[in-house]
Amino acid sequence: MSITLKLAAACTVVLATLCLAPQQSHAASFDCSKTDLKADEKAICDNRALNDLDVKMVTTFELISGLLPMGNRGELQDQQTTWLKSRQACNADTDCIAKAYEARLKALMGVYDKIERPI
Repeated sequence: MSITLKLAAACTVVLATLCLAPQQSHAASFDCSKTDLKADEKAICDNRALNDLDVKMVTTFELISGLLPMGNRGELQDQQTTWLKSRQACNADTDCIAKAYEARLKALMGVYDKIERPI
């Protein structure tokens, strides 16, 4: 078999594997395959940009949580719970959900900026 045919066969196998592979069914903070998703969660699962914002928000939240002293983590968690309720109030309105994520990310960065760092 020529190199060209071997390369074509290998590419076909790779493409078939990618096409048949299970699609990711998780946003960063919840399982998209659940049947009891709320309207905002369904919208996030169905919208790649919102899913990406969810990943960014959860990653940022977890990073900041790890940097805060124990006494401040509870307050951050309370703020997260309050924010989650406001995101859920958006229902399936993707613009509202995106604005909620942008506001939360801005708030999280404000927390990050206030963390004392050694000089």
